[in-house]
Amino acid sequence: MKISRTSNVNAHRDSWVEVNIDNVSNNIKELKKCIPQDKKFLAVVKADSYGHGAAMLAPTMLASGVDMFGVASIDEALNLRENGVTAEILILGAAPIWALPTVVENNLTITIFSEEHLESCIQTYERTKIPVKAHIKLDTGMNRIGVSHKDAVEFIKKVQSMECIDLKGIFSHLANAEIKEKTEQQLAIWEDVISQINTDGLLLHILNTAGIITSNVYKCTYNMVRGGIGLYGLYPDLISEAQHVNLKQAMSVKTRIIHIHEIEKGDGVSYGHTFVADKPTKIATVPLGYADGIPRLMSNKFYGHMNGQKVKQVGNVAMDQMMFDITGVDAKVGDVITLLDETLPIDDWAKAMGTIHYEIICHLKARLARVYTR
Repeated sequence: MKISRTSNVNAHRDSWVEVNIDNVSNNIKELKKCIPQDKKFLAVVKADSYGHGAAMLAPTMLASGVDMFGVASIDEALNLRENGVTAEILILGAAPIWALPTVVENNLTITIFSEEHLESCIQTYERTKIPVKAHIKLDTGMNRIGVSHKDAVEFIKKVQSMECIDLKGIFSHLANAEIKEKTEQQLAIWEDVISQINTDGLLLHILNTAGIITSNVYKCTYNMVRGGIGLYGLYPDLISEAQHVNLKQAMSVKTRIIHIHEIEKGDGVSYGHTFVADKPTKIATVPLGYADGIPRLMSNKFYGHMNGQKVKQVGNVAMDQMMFDITGVDAKVGDVITLLDETLPIDDWAKAMGTIHYEIICHLKARLARVYTR
């Protein structure tokens, strides 16, 4: 059952993304089964919930047991606030120093990972007289952002003594959650730091989706987890360990046929004629292309489903259109072709391109309307 679109933008195109809300709810509950009931759950909704629509999914996530949200930027956090989300929001990435007053005014929580950020918090407090809510990011091996574990204990204790900072938590990020030895190395560093500080009242989180799924394997001090890719029904690289978790892909991509015509043997299709018919062929054109996030590298490499039958995409994917070979299929203009759903996994595209499913779903552009279903 279709229940809503995010907006009227691009609502007049015959291509769209469907997001199954019930599947998102299922995935949260499945991940929460992996951890003790007293642990809090942060839903990572950066990149507009990995392309699924953060503002539209937030109410379902909260109703399914999510305690707070994590985003990449201030603007992503403000989008949630503007759509009525009052829950705690942690900005996982770097908040620009000049924008910290906006953080305070909108009751957001930032990540502190350097002396420079600490100094900016002091300046913001002097201006607003409101302590800046923050989590400290600890670098345990990702080497992206974070306070070095060598300096972390002193840094954390310093922040805890400052009236300009309302310290809410400490966290880190697993770089190789699928590799036991490397994960154990990171967790050892984490445990060493945590054991030397006063953690009363602090949220402690290092486990991501992969960490949640394998949380029974490792000994780790934490009271909150961060669910990311798993919320949307996609697994990290932990196939054997993930068998006990029944995640359901939430995203589908669909389009309608806008034109059908016959071509002869020897005729080419699309730019460069990378597909040439070896027999009379019936071609369907759909209004969907690489400007919508369909990878041009997938040209001639994937199938869709239409009227219960598999149909092959042929010719180069163009900016706004692509073609399918529908020879032998009973079809008419207006029929729906499904490119991705639970039976056409996003992982298949990622493997064909030598990339990860994160990239595929984040590239599906905003000009594809989001339709929410149950």
